[in-house]
Amino acid sequence: MWWFQQGLSVLPVALVVWSAASFVFSYITAIVLHHVDPLVPYISDTGTIPPERCLFGIMLNISAFLGMATMYVRYKQVYALNPEKSKIIKLNKIGLMLGLMSCFGLCIIANFQKCILYYIHVVGACLTFGVGAIYMLVQTVLSYLMQPEVHSKDVFWIRLTMLLWCCSSIVSMFVSSVVLYSGLYGMNLVQKLHWDPRDKGYTAHIISTVSEWSLAFSFLSFFLTYIRDFQKISLRAVVSLHGRTLYNTPQSFVSDEQTLLIAGSI
Repeated sequence: MWWFQQGLSVLPVALVVWSAASFVFSYITAIVLHHVDPLVPYISDTGTIPPERCLFGIMLNISAFLGMATMYVRYKQVYALNPEKSKIIKLNKIGLMLGLMSCFGLCIIANFQKCILYYIHVVGACLTFGVGAIYMLVQTVLSYLMQPEVHSKDVFWIRLTMLLWCCSSIVSMFVSSVVLYSGLYGMNLVQKLHWDPRDKGYTAHIISTVSEWSLAFSFLSFFLTYIRDFQKISLRAVVSLHGRTLYNTPQSFVSDEQTLLIAGSI
């Protein structure tokens, strides 16, 4: 059995690989068609013009689904490992809600492009990476609370490193973007897809775009730490059938029906 076939480790692997591929494929397409500059464009700029916009949207929507599945499995695992610790259970529920909000933000990014509906796109980015960073914080705190009984200290330190990387990228991107779009270097820079090194604000633009790519990959890298954890978990769905037909039968006639239980592995 290969390592990614153990438990549900394929989920975080698929999330990271598919999401990274969505960035890379849309970038390559945009470069080949000369829609953006090769030197570190915004990730959102590589998904603005068709056909890469279609590819970008479809792939990120699938990434959002994979993210929801991964976060839900993580929630169930933490709950199963700590059934009687109220503090961990509460944090775990908060983490799940934050994770789902982050995935919803990714759907907004995928379907509302930067150059078309900029402010909605920014809301999606804030949900994805801002709320996502809080999700990473909650999971890091949970890792701290569960050591050393559940896992080693190394897992906590690795997740803390990823969290600090993500937060530093957020700060760098926020500061450089505020400077770039403050009006000092001109207006309507949101619509600008091609930059020349001699343009005003070019340095701030490069810092902002590099920070965005760094933020995206720090966020994805965090889920790589789930692989070993997910190797030790599997989910089982139980379907309960209240009757042998799908007709609307009066309650008096189904009193003697047997409940059938069918179990299948996910």
